[in-house]
Amino acid sequence: MASSFKLPDLGEGLTEGEVARWLVAEGQEVAEDDPLVEIQTDKATVEIPSPYAGTVLQVLVAEGDVVPVGTELVVIGAPGEPAARQAPTAAPPTRTGRVQATPVVRRIAQELGVALAGVPGSGPGGRITEDDVRDAAVAAGEGRREPLRGVRRVIAEHMARAHREVPPVTWVEEVDFENVPLDRLLPTVVKSCADSLAEYAELNARLDGDAILYLDRYDIGVAVQTDDGLVVPVVRGVDGKSVDELAIAIADLAERARSGSLAADELRGSTFTVTSAGKLAGLFQTPIVNHPEVAILSVGRVAPRPVVRGDAVVVRRVGTVALTFDHRVVDGARAAAFGLAVIARIEGSG
Repeated sequence: MASSFKLPDLGEGLTEGEVARWLVAEGQEVAEDDPLVEIQTDKATVEIPSPYAGTVLQVLVAEGDVVPVGTELVVIGAPGEPAARQAPTAAPPTRTGRVQATPVVRRIAQELGVALAGVPGSGPGGRITEDDVRDAAVAAGEGRREPLRGVRRVIAEHMARAHREVPPVTWVEEVDFENVPLDRLLPTVVKSCADSLAEYAELNARLDGDAILYLDRYDIGVAVQTDDGLVVPVVRGVDGKSVDELAIAIADLAERARSGSLAADELRGSTFTVTSAGKLAGLFQTPIVNHPEVAILSVGRVAPRPVVRGDAVVVRRVGTVALTFDHRVVDGARAAAFGLAVIARIEGSG
């Protein structure tokens, strides 16, 4: 007997997911626990196994669609049961009379120079949607239009939320990295941040409704650039690890982030974030807080520069750190004191 499989509750309060990739096709035989579909959430890509053995009769949701938990994804029948024939797609209703479009869609059409009379509508009753107008503009030579999908969609939603909810302030200072081996630069910064967070608890916190939740763990997110976009795997218990141990842990997480093999739990629950783009970093950045955290520290480009030491000008390996913080939770003086504590630990690490 055929049964439909619904998008399960993926935990962490998630209410929806994007069908990133189907791992089966209609008519294919699957065994229980065989890989069925990849679901992209706002945390990670999760591979969901088949709950039972049988034949994939019908795939109900297309790749790229974002659907709520509980949505029917696929129908699986008894082993060997023939796949269901797809019903022919109904032609869109024919519009008569005045073009059906909202004022917003009409304004967008005017801005893009699209004549609504020649645009087929995909909305209810043949109504022209914003996507219909933008597709028509692309077809007319206005450029390439590509939908937000996968990691890029998650990044867009996450950054928009952080920008909307967090009043950010960024503090920047120069750092002398002369005593820090370049292959230990990032783990040294991560360790220095964790040790300093123990002294400045409000930067290792959450704004929870009308209360501040001070966290007693030091799980640092480390931003990693991948082919699909920026992901932030989490190094657990940084305060209990040495710089050498952190170097191994960060390298492992970065490698698996780029190969797409991180588990969902490895992208959740960070208390603070560190980001660095190495040679691409620029002089300094103004990073966006990784919501729901309240602070993030970025490392600018580190390079030999002339600096004054005593009465002499010498060449030292110098860079910057930039600390963006949520001003609802962290005062400027405390953020600056934290930043200086991090710098003192970095410069004294040799």
